[in-house]
Amino acid sequence: MDLPQTPSFRLDGRRALVTGASRGIGLGAACALAQAGAEVVLAARSSSELSAVCDALKAAGFNASFMQLDVSEVATAKARIEEAGPFDILVNNAGINRPGPMSAMTEEDYDTVMDLNVRAAYFVAQSVLNGMIKAGKGGSIINTSSQMGHVGGIDRTVYCASKFALEGMTRALAIEVGEHNIRVNTVCPTFIATPFTAATLADPERVAWIESKIKLGRIGEIEDVMGAYVFLASDAASLITGTSLLIDGGWTAG
Repeated sequence: MDLPQTPSFRLDGRRALVTGASRGIGLGAACALAQAGAEVVLAARSSSELSAVCDALKAAGFNASFMQLDVSEVATAKARIEEAGPFDILVNNAGINRPGPMSAMTEEDYDTVMDLNVRAAYFVAQSVLNGMIKAGKGGSIINTSSQMGHVGGIDRTVYCASKFALEGMTRALAIEVGEHNIRVNTVCPTFIATPFTAATLADPERVAWIESKIKLGRIGEIEDVMGAYVFLASDAASLITGTSLLIDGGWTAG
């Protein structure tokens, strides 16, 4: 009998754009995609950090390049992304948080978080999507969301609002572009030990609270999320769209 064959997790011959790729989860996603065979273009604001990551990837034998890019400057970012494309994979990862109680949030705090986490993410996806549709090969858009796009959190009213918005955008876009064989999903990590979470994880009381919520009892590491990006980008996830992959150690289980 002919046995079913597991679809490939390899990404050879595919081009990927990763925003916020100079550190943290973005760096991990870029490394994961490169290690799976993709040609990876790393984008972030810091050219020195990007150059170091890119050099390390090349030294390890992977296909990588970078472009210094501030995705919050929408018109410039759209033009440069469309010029560099088309891409088969987007990891829409650039993001920010301004934690604090709602009573202390300013209009500038709100605008900064929403402009990067929602507005910039929307138009980065639009820019890559246009190239995907024109190329006619399908593709995978992976938005880095958060468990905080599914639950509330202490001092995170603005951040949660931005990630809930990203979850809604993801689902609506998946409906819109399914006919083009373009899949759109989110990766939703819990607290991962990165520069992004360093201030929170420096507070012993907050760490104790976080660990009490994570059923596996530990803070996440970058390696814990890397496989999710490869999976959602690959043929192994060819029927998965409009959904969220929660990497939260059981936080949202109850």
